[in-house]
Amino acid sequence: MTDRTATVIWNGTLPDGEGTIESGSGALDGLPVTWASRVEAPEGKTSPEELLAASEAECYTMVLTNMLSTQGNVPDEIRTTATCTVERQESGLKITTMRLQVAGKVPGLDADAFAQAAQEANQKCPVSNALRGNLDFSVEAQLD
Repeated sequence: MTDRTATVIWNGTLPDGEGTIESGSGALDGLPVTWASRVEAPEGKTSPEELLAASEAECYTMVLTNMLSTQGNVPDEIRTTATCTVERQESGLKITTMRLQVAGKVPGLDADAFAQAAQEANQKCPVSNALRGNLDFSVEAQLD
């Protein structure tokens, strides 16, 4: 079992306050967060949805890379963009979709095989599996 930690320190009200993220690894230390960066313009600050998209992109890319490599198709490059959509609803904000766009340079692999591997990686990704059933997923794959 592996645990990872993150802490947010917030000062002030929700609309006028601000906070910072600190992480156990130190990699996220000092990241600024505000309500405005979440629902309006980011202006150099992050949001839970951006961090969720980053988590999804990183995890998914690692799973896809490992799958391809163990099948004998070591990628030269995998580039994944995850887009996390949050919508205002009557009950408040709701994360509704996660869209993955993955492109790769994989010698010896054709576009159909890459697309199939991309879909399979989504089914094996721990972050995808944690989110599945709570939002809509889509995966678009293309070879460069």
